[in-house]
Amino acid sequence: MKTVSENAAFGGTQGVYTHASEACGCDMTFAVYMPPQAKQGPVPVLWYLSGLTCTHENAMTKAGAQGWAAREGIALVFPDTSPRGEGVANDEAYDLGQGAGFYVDATEKPWAPHFRMWSYVTEELPRLLFREFELEEGAQGITGHSMGGHGALTIALTYPDRFRSVSAFAPIANPSSSDWGRKQLGAYLGPEGDAWYAHDSSLLLRDKGWKGHLLIDQGTNDQFLELLKPEALAAAIAERRQAATFRMQAGYDHSYFFVASFMEDHVTFHAEALYA
Repeated sequence: MKTVSENAAFGGTQGVYTHASEACGCDMTFAVYMPPQAKQGPVPVLWYLSGLTCTHENAMTKAGAQGWAAREGIALVFPDTSPRGEGVANDEAYDLGQGAGFYVDATEKPWAPHFRMWSYVTEELPRLLFREFELEEGAQGITGHSMGGHGALTIALTYPDRFRSVSAFAPIANPSSSDWGRKQLGAYLGPEGDAWYAHDSSLLLRDKGWKGHLLIDQGTNDQFLELLKPEALAAAIAERRQAATFRMQAGYDHSYFFVASFMEDHVTFHAEALYA
């Protein structure tokens, strides 16, 4: 692991790091915010997964999460959204290829050699983080925005024993029935089938449920509502009778102004579960 930068922030440290990823077959960059409480020992950690076109940097600089994390005494992890670099497959469209990993392990050409973001986020990066940073492995939460909200929900629903809490901002909620999903799942995973359904949070929630309380925020003026399909996730919550807070926030769009507006609520929500 190599340090790219470290900056003092709210009494803690905001760092950016790179390492050679075996899962993705390239160098990967990620960011970690360590709160001041980490100086006394391991702290809980909140994963933040970003959306289409983003890198580790978007939420790190725009979400306004560090101050709330410092107040609550939790670390933040901001992974990248895809493999990158020379020799890594890409596409001219913004919603496929680099910047659009969709948090799956691709099985189809030309994506399979590098696009293994599921393994990267659930296996390789955690091993690195818990070895190198003062983090409590038994106290993890996960959240994300848009494609990252999709990733956060599907990962938490697949690994319920690993995460104490999960939330999402405007998640891609039903990718197997949306153009934001069918295109990417088809490219990465092949024809529609079980491999798709394992990465659809509405289907997973309906079938498995979640052990705790969900927090979902969605803007009513989101320009991508037809692609996100929040109604599918709301229907799964109702059908499962899942404990959840699903808020349609009047007037908010899909931007980081929306995310930053409700970040305090999400950090507090996770902190309560992580310190319970």
